[in-house]
Amino acid sequence: MTQIDAPYFHNDDEAREYLESIRWANGIVCPHCGVIGEHYRFNGTAARKGLLKCRDCRKQFTVTVGTLFERSKIGLHKWLLATYLMCSSKKGISSHQLHRTLGVTYKTAWFMTHRIREAMKDPNFMKQLGGKDAVVEADETYWGNTRSKKIDKHKGYEHKEKIFSLVERNGNVRSFHVSHVSGQTLKPILRNQVHQETRIMTDDFGGYKGVGEHFAEHSKVRHSRKEYVRGDVHTNTIEGFFSILKRGLIGTFHHVGAQHLKRYITEFDFRYNSRKMSDGERTVLALQGITGRRLMYTTPSFGRA
Repeated sequence: MTQIDAPYFHNDDEAREYLESIRWANGIVCPHCGVIGEHYRFNGTAARKGLLKCRDCRKQFTVTVGTLFERSKIGLHKWLLATYLMCSSKKGISSHQLHRTLGVTYKTAWFMTHRIREAMKDPNFMKQLGGKDAVVEADETYWGNTRSKKIDKHKGYEHKEKIFSLVERNGNVRSFHVSHVSGQTLKPILRNQVHQETRIMTDDFGGYKGVGEHFAEHSKVRHSRKEYVRGDVHTNTIEGFFSILKRGLIGTFHHVGAQHLKRYITEFDFRYNSRKMSDGERTVLALQGITGRRLMYTTPSFGRA
């Protein structure tokens, strides 16, 4: 049996039991009061399946209460299958493909994918990258439909959306949707996200000038002079990540608006950071992130999803 044939991807009862084993691996926790193990199940035919009641606060709950799946009319097995498909597709899966595969509307599939991207947020985001003897590469790339705005050839890539990424060699990546590519926007992110004992590798973009004052070392390759590698100094790791990101955005999603770009790059960060896991393990990791999160739509903003 292949992974996609697993019963919890095709049956709601199996899906609920599987999600319970992930969310409550160390014992059932009441989502209302936080008490562990003080509960009982409703086993009668009148109660909906999976319903529990806390003996402490006397409130009822199921495994989806307090998660991204709460109050959803979509079958739980479809939520799990959608999560697996997003986690197992190297360059992502479009909402159009998902709506055909799951048998839901495009609007529903689009809603599901954005909720699942919320679960993919890095829980260790506040922990700095790098450290003593570690190397972090920094670089920026651009994305956008050039036809959507009038292009001024003198402003270079100003008409495109800007993505700034940091990758630790043999480690994780973090990406940010920024309003402008300049020392004023990039250097504060570097100082906040990277440990000061780290070796920093960049290209020769002028916005990185002075970065070495805050870190153990700042080395750069001079792309403007066709130099791409000098010893262990290069930005090939981050450029490899960008190649996957851009192929996914172009080939899978085609058009991504500015207000949602940060969520899409979070998805690519998640898959890169869990690249050494199997598809099943990566899916479990995403499902562990569904608790305590709600997707709130606000005015388009820049930053990390």
